[in-house]
Amino acid sequence: QEYMEFRKERSRMLLSRRNQLLLEFSFWNEPHPRQGPNIYELRTYKLKPGTMIEWGNNWARAIKYRQENQEAVGGFFSQIGELYVVHHLWAYRDLQSREETRNAAWRKRGWDENVYYTVPLIRSMESRIMIPLKISPLQ
Repeated sequence: QEYMEFRKERSRMLLSRRNQLLLEFSFWNEPHPRQGPNIYELRTYKLKPGTMIEWGNNWARAIKYRQENQEAVGGFFSQIGELYVVHHLWAYRDLQSREETRNAAWRKRGWDENVYYTVPLIRSMESRIMIPLKISPLQ
């Protein structure tokens, strides 16, 4: 009974819902529990149809520029739901370390070349900053 009331209340608050089944890129780190405190950035890229293999090939090279500080948490792509969608999850101590880490990547020889080849594959992109709940294994 309590659960049914919760569902009814939730349905009044829910404006939309979207589901995806994601697979992990084989070249990316596997997500593992992290000590905090951290903030997380979820970057979502909607790619042009037919470009997933090219995207993956470029990121297989590019990821090495972003693993020094262990900020790369996971890279995923959609299998069911909206297709040609990629999600990158990054961990940072705070927004300042995010800025410093991202700027440092631009100073590394080769990073700009990888970005140059991937930008034309993107239809749209979004960045969300998230703070983990206390129960999350990603702190």
